[in-house]
Amino acid sequence: MSTLYKRFENFSSKFVQNRHIDIWVPENYEQENNKRFAVLYMHDGQNIFDPQFAYTGIDWGIVPALEKLKTNGENLKEVIIVGIWNTDKRLDEYLPNKPFHASRGETALDKIKPHLKGEILSDLYLQFLVTELKPFIDQSYRTLSGQENTYIMGSSMGGLISLYALCEYPDVFCGAGCLSTHWPIIRTLFRDYLKENMPDPSTHKIYFDFGTVGLDKEYEPHQNRIDTVMKNAGYTFGENWLTQKFEGAEHNEAAWRERIHIPLKFLLKK
Repeated sequence: MSTLYKRFENFSSKFVQNRHIDIWVPENYEQENNKRFAVLYMHDGQNIFDPQFAYTGIDWGIVPALEKLKTNGENLKEVIIVGIWNTDKRLDEYLPNKPFHASRGETALDKIKPHLKGEILSDLYLQFLVTELKPFIDQSYRTLSGQENTYIMGSSMGGLISLYALCEYPDVFCGAGCLSTHWPIIRTLFRDYLKENMPDPSTHKIYFDFGTVGLDKEYEPHQNRIDTVMKNAGYTFGENWLTQKFEGAEHNEAAWRERIHIPLKFLLKK
């Protein structure tokens, strides 16, 4: 069953190719005319609300998860959810660019280039998000537009670009949800980048997780190293950073749907 949402088709950009944008607002958005809402930006937007468009025919179930958390009495920020559709250049747009500027970056990039459509576009994708999409959302909806109420989330490559966004725009985003982050594609390069670019732990929150089946079975040793970076950067487990392991969980929307309530609760709790 799909969730009611509004679609802006072929949203235009001067940085990246046009794409659909799906937007969901809480039930009380229309009733409470003076209320403003936090915003959660999500990558792979076609997978978020509607199984008809989702890659595997299963959506993330994020709205039912939010509603259940509310029913259970969790004191969370109310959010508008913005689903940003991916394109056929998904890898190009989600692969963090600046880590490849390091001394070993060119060699690593040579191995990845055969899988790219062209150049790495992540910096342009984030410019689109921050300078075009976010202003449109803030002008069109009653948002709490400040950094302390702006979140970003994704899975797999979407996890990488979410963390990259937090590091590149720490004054725009306060929290990132990174589910089944696809660390192997960038390995030590991203870790070295993070050591120099982690945002202030006093003003940011980060969630990571991984399963143990399929692609996810490769992630634990990489995540353990990232966790060390988090500790060294001053993050405190359970407070402004959380890493979770899910035994038996696969690398797909069904698995993320099962646990989406956990990052939502962690990131949005007041």
